[in-house]
Amino acid sequence: MSRKTALVTGAARGIGLATAHLMLKRGWQVAMLDRDAEELTLAAQDLDGAKPFVCDVSDPGQVEVALSAILESFGQLDAVVNNAGVAMFGPMEETDFEAWRTVMATNLDGVFLVSQAAIPSLKQTRGALVNIASISGLRASTLRVAYGTSKAAVIHITKQQAAELGEFGVRANCVCPGPVRTKLAMAVHSQDIIEAYHDAIPLNRYGSEQEIAEVIEFLCSDRASYVTGQIIASDGGFESTGIGLPSLRT
Repeated sequence: MSRKTALVTGAARGIGLATAHLMLKRGWQVAMLDRDAEELTLAAQDLDGAKPFVCDVSDPGQVEVALSAILESFGQLDAVVNNAGVAMFGPMEETDFEAWRTVMATNLDGVFLVSQAAIPSLKQTRGALVNIASISGLRASTLRVAYGTSKAAVIHITKQQAAELGEFGVRANCVCPGPVRTKLAMAVHSQDIIEAYHDAIPLNRYGSEQEIAEVIEFLCSDRASYVTGQIIASDGGFESTGIGLPSLRT
């Protein structure tokens, strides 16, 4: 049997790269997609079973070209991990429309466009969609009007996908990471915020990219063959505490 193929967006770094590495280790072929050509080329270098595809997921034309190239290279598509995302934080009244659209274009439009382009192939393989949202989509917090709203929409589009595609054997699930020690998170989290998260998270620590990747790979695999329409917070229990952090209000 041919190896299954997964498409991972935002694969040049962070959770996307960790997911690509884990899926390769578990026997998948991986189409690594990112708009950062230089970082993507470096990330995919010397990875057996992986191929890089440069694409901005917010651009319908680029998505169409990339999906065609992926199918030409691999012949099939068994899973799509919609991980590409951007974060822009700030007070609601200071978030201009350009910033709002920048976040929505990648975080929400990108999920819609990539999923839509991949659906015909996923129907053929009875494959899986895994969308990466955030606990910011499950619980409100200050400074996240665009980011949190985009991730809440990703949660809902996942449910739409599960409802509509289930009859074709296509599963759709959503992973909501909590605080994860990525370069993106460390760039915006002050020491005060880091300490506050540690105090508020029941497991008393940030998660790792590998830990999030494990959940993603499981949902892509046949081990999750009866799991669809689910929203899974991989967050050390943070969402269950339900109270915003004072450190995140300034």
